[in-house]
Parts: sequence; structure tokens; C-alpha cells
Amino acid sequence: MQVGCPQNQYFRPSVPFRQSISGGLQDGTVLVVSGSASHCGDSFAVNFQCEHCSPAENIAFHFNPRFSESCVVCNTKERNSWGREERKHEMPFHKGHHFEIRVLISHHCYKVSVNGNHFLEYNHRIPLHRVNTLEITGSVDLENVHFQGAGGFAPPFQPTPCPPGGMYNPYPTPPFQPPCQQCPVPYHSPLLGGCFPSKVITISGSVPHHAKRFHVDLKFHGGTAFHLNPRLDENAVVRNSYLCNQWGSEERGGPMPFSKGQNFMIMITCEHHCFSVTVNGQHLFNYNHRVPNVQQIDHLEVEGDVVLQYVQA
Repeated sequence: MQVGCPQNQYFRPSVPFRQSISGGLQDGTVLVVSGSASHCGDSFAVNFQCEHCSPAENIAFHFNPRFSESCVVCNTKERNSWGREERKHEMPFHKGHHFEIRVLISHHCYKVSVNGNHFLEYNHRIPLHRVNTLEITGSVDLENVHFQGAGGFAPPFQPTPCPPGGMYNPYPTPPFQPPCQQCPVPYHSPLLGGCFPSKVITISGSVPHHAKRFHVDLKFHGGTAFHLNPRLDENAVVRNSYLCNQWGSEERGGPMPFSKGQNFMIMITCEHHCFSVTVNGQHLFNYNHRVPNVQQIDHLEVEGDVVLQYVQA
């Protein structure tokens, strides 16, 4: 579910779509592509390229659903030569039907989910730092293309010069700005498809000057699988789970990235063994799963002293 005014976003762009990736790709970046496969035509492709030109001589990751072969082909092209194909003989796309592709970039592979379900992983053959262009071609009608996290078409947080005698911070805390549109607080939303590896939840907002604490909860029928609780009155970010009608052992430690009167962006990435939490582009901590079946986690809740600008789950 998407609310508010996201950044790095293109609505209903024309195809072929080709755009530079400002700042390149980084571990934790997520590409979201939604649209529908055209009734005519047999394939489309999402390409992570190494230069802003077409046809590209170097494509780090080629994701290519082929309806005529009822499979999805992945490959890499280097020096204008294609490598060994990796085929997934499963077709999650249907002509004329809506889809959502999410590509989570990790340090060793691209993790792809389609319509809320983990679909495949593709190991890097070309280093991430060489990727600088996104291209989408073929028989597809695009509704929305955007990046979440570090990198993207227009990164929300730009580095600032190192102050004299100070330490350089590549992800400075953004200054307070009035929200473009406020989401209601308390905020409640279903998590369509539940959680799964590569699922990313993005929450951006601001901390009021009077704030003491707020929380983000990932819940299921039996309790709260993950409770993220910034406590400005204690200068701590508390993590916990509420299972079998009782709270578990708290996890604390690490920096306090939230400040009164400042904006923030939280990214919660569901991985195989944990939730990985990033705030303002910096990895904050991992929280190991205490609920074995993460797909049953089906509800997002945000409450407390917080102003919400944008939520995507």
C-alpha cells in the first residue's frame, strides 16, 4: 500500500524507459516496477546497465519474462557478448494483468519478488559500482517506477561537505520540512502477501519537537513479531516482540538516529533470518526473527509522537 508523495518516482512513463541511476546502486537499494504486460508482444525486459546508451554493450542484470517460452530468462551482457542464461521455468506474469516487481540489491545478488512472492536470486557478475542506468523495454505498460533507499533517480539525502575539524557523514540528517501530505496517526495498514525475504517497508516522516517516543509494529494474529520503538526520552531505540501475551527480552544499543524537529526515512527489509533496519541511509541493526513463519505477519502499525509523510508496504 502506498500513501503520500514518494521521491525517485516516475508515474506512467513511456516505454522504452531509460534513466540514469544517480549515485549508483548500493546494498539495500530496492527498485519497484509496477504495470501490466501488454496483450500483444511476447516479452519485456528490465535491465540494469553499465552505461546510458542503447543498445547497451554491458548489462549487469537482464530480467526477461518470455511468454512464448513460458519462462523468465536472466543473464549478463559484457563487451556486447551475452553470458550463460539462467532460466526460471515459471511464469508469474499474465498478459493484461497488473504486476509488481521488487528488486532488492544485496552485496552478492539481486533478489527479485513478483506480486509479493519471492521469485529468484541472481548473483552479481558485474560489480555494482559499474551499474548506472535502468532500462525497461518490450511489451509492457508501466504505471510506476521508483527506487527506495540509497541511490535512485534523485536521492532524498545528499552528502554535504565535511565541516572543519568534523567527521564526514555521507548520510546527514535531513532538515525539518513540512510534510507534503500527512498520513493519519495512529496508522494501520495490511501487508499484502505478508512478509517474505526481499520485502521492504519504507516509512518517512518527521519527529515533532514535543516527541517522547513512537513505535512501528509488524503484527500478526498471535501478537507483534517486531516492535521498533524509538524512545527520545531515553535516547534509545528499543526492539522487541510480543508473543504468547507477553513481551520478550528487549534489544537495545546502537546510535539514536532520530531527533526532535528532524525528518527521517526508515527502511525495514525482511531477510531470511532477520529484519534489517536502515535509517536515513545508514544500517542501524538486524533483529533476528522470533516468529518462524514470517509470511503470517500481515499488518503494519505506526503510533505515537510522529508525523507520517509517506508509507509503502
